[in-house]
Amino acid sequence: MAINDPVGDLLTRIRNGQLRGLAKVATPASKLRARVLEVLKSEGYIRGYSEVELKGAAKQYEIELKYHEGKPVIRELTRISKPGRRVYNSVAELKPYRGGLGISIISTPQGVMSDATARENNVGGEVLCQVF
Repeated sequence: MAINDPVGDLLTRIRNGQLRGLAKVATPASKLRARVLEVLKSEGYIRGYSEVELKGAAKQYEIELKYHEGKPVIRELTRISKPGRRVYNSVAELKPYRGGLGISIISTPQGVMSDATARENNVGGEVLCQVF
């Protein structure tokens, strides 16, 4: 099955897994998904992820979800830039999300990074999603 929005699919799988209280969820592997997962891991929103190769199937990432006192660490996961409407922000437009309590994940010419890292590196780009 073709997926038109791989980042949106990734975020939905994480959201659905947390609603069900799952420890791990799987998603097809791609470079963009790996970079988004790396940002989520470095910011402490997921425990980690690993690449799993199933016999006769495409590679997948197995994502270990993170919970605190039985509740998901990720309270809100919102897709901002969609295939039908891309959203780009310059460095001046990158404001802290939720007063710095959440993050925006930005795809920049220097790679995928959080909004704080993008401001440090003085680069703007496409706002993929926001996490709180």
